[in-house]
Amino acid sequence: MELWQLLILAILQGITEFLPVSSSGHLVVLASVLLDVTDPALNLTAINVVLHVGTLLTILVFYRKRILTLLKSDWRTLALVVVGTLPAVIVGLPLKLFLEDALTAPLLAGTLLIGTGGLLVCTSKVREGDQSLNTLTYRNAILIGIGQALAILPGLSRSGTTISVALFLGVKRQASAEFSFLLAIPAIAGAGLLEAKDLLQASPTSTPVFSLVLGAILAFTVGMVALRWLLTWLQSGRLAWFAWWCIPVGVTVVTWRLLLLAT
Repeated sequence: MELWQLLILAILQGITEFLPVSSSGHLVVLASVLLDVTDPALNLTAINVVLHVGTLLTILVFYRKRILTLLKSDWRTLALVVVGTLPAVIVGLPLKLFLEDALTAPLLAGTLLIGTGGLLVCTSKVREGDQSLNTLTYRNAILIGIGQALAILPGLSRSGTTISVALFLGVKRQASAEFSFLLAIPAIAGAGLLEAKDLLQASPTSTPVFSLVLGAILAFTVGMVALRWLLTWLQSGRLAWFAWWCIPVGVTVVTWRLLLLAT
């Protein structure tokens, strides 16, 4: 992989991990356009792990004070995060194992991008609730966690799904985003560990270590900007605006893949 290709993927990861437009969907589509995925020297697992490390660091740095409070004294919210993570373990892992080929299919990614757009449009009809993390129930934490588990599918945005479900359940906008990204910490870390295990069993990557480190730093930096952008738009009630990116991109990808299948 050329350095410029990795940097494009890093920028894309940094933006789409936090904006509700599906990082996995965009990476699947862009990788199929930019890269020769059949090249045995190309280790996409290594690239995926490194870029996710970058965006995980974004969350850890951005929410560092909140995380320290969680670990020191806010045991209830910590318990909500644990409960909300369970669906990703119970539902998400089997989905990853049984649908491994589908997880890299651009046609599925395009279809679910349209679905993500539809979900975001629905949030524009919802009035802001009054539920904070202090009053969030374990039932609602599980329902939000189910949204995260389903978002393992490419094209279904993790942040978009979890924040939307929280809004539908009457959670405040700021609390919806905060809980979504607290849930992302064990989810991204767990997925990274699984991919790291696969990485140890795979052939060595041809991408230089310097390039991988640079990609992680770029994903981290872009992620900080994207996360602030999302929180600003969410507070002003403009989450649904991202649908007007997801839907046209999804339609374009589906049309492109169907035309390829027809030829």
